[in-house]
Amino acid sequence: MEQISTSRSHGVLTVTLENGTAHPLSLGMIRALHKAVADAQTDDDTSVIVIHGPGKIFCAGHDLKEIAAHRADPDHGRAYVTELFEACAEMMQAVANSAKPTIARTEGIATAAGLQLIAACDLAYAAPQARFCLPGIRRGGFCTTPSVAVARAVGRKALMKLALTGEDQTADWALAQGLVTEIVAEDALAARVDEVAQTLAGRFSAISQAGLAATKAQVALPLDQAYALATEAMIGHFMDPALPDPPLASRKSAAE
Repeated sequence: MEQISTSRSHGVLTVTLENGTAHPLSLGMIRALHKAVADAQTDDDTSVIVIHGPGKIFCAGHDLKEIAAHRADPDHGRAYVTELFEACAEMMQAVANSAKPTIARTEGIATAAGLQLIAACDLAYAAPQARFCLPGIRRGGFCTTPSVAVARAVGRKALMKLALTGEDQTADWALAQGLVTEIVAEDALAARVDEVAQTLAGRFSAISQAGLAATKAQVALPLDQAYALATEAMIGHFMDPALPDPPLASRKSAAE
């Protein structure tokens, strides 16, 4: 079964999750998604990456049937589960650290590692009926690795509401918590994401790419180190000969 499909238009690479209607993150899908994101980093024809899980389910998290099948392995699946979660962590970091902006698009529900994938993206656009949850606790488990990405997108209380209740949360709630950038009517969602992605692709320069990398790096640093890193990057931006001179009106305003 096909794991993902890709298309490219006007500098925007769209990666569509396949693998059935629930788009579970099998090991094959994780590897395919990681490769698509990694390849995009050095592709001059790609400036923005859109990740789309079409239909009622954006992504149902890890492929539990695939995991269960490995219980019959001599080690009861330990080697497989280790490989799966290590590969997933690497893929999620590739998305989160992408030098090209990443945008998630969802019409449906994103659960567990599916929500992790949305949280790892830079921007996320959702239809009004979209839902978001970390359901592990409902099965006596816990969505530990999905919480890593979600914790970096929302506050502590919102994270704990997701992780400790396991309940579905609405698109409005996700927007208020910072998980979602914008809610758009389902029939206008594709066009809105295309508009944002293509506008961003048209503006995204080598200077922008360096700035995005510095912005992502400084978030994890103490304040003084963050300013030191950002200041050095900003100096580099303004010394770059590719940076156009400001419009004349702007220069006059600055002089006044």
